[in-house]
Amino acid sequence: MRLELFTSAFCDPCHRARDVIAEAQRLVPALVVDERDVAAHQSRAAELGIRSTPTTIIYDREGSELLRAEGVPTLPRLLTALAQVID
Repeated sequence: MRLELFTSAFCDPCHRARDVIAEAQRLVPALVVDERDVAAHQSRAAELGIRSTPTTIIYDREGSELLRAEGVPTLPRLLTALAQVID
């Protein structure tokens, strides 16, 4: 199960998003997190239409986008989305 987190260096909400995602990763050890700074990964961010940071994308087992959320995710919503991937 994979999550992609798009951040920027001086983004306070990005720091909070990292904390929520780190807690989700602690609870769901199978979760692979790819954090990408939009400045360093401009082509990937453009390809996916990233408009703001933080943006979190969760992928299903086939690699299709299951959920996209802009802003700081809540832990319950993130865990619910991850549970959908497992089902």
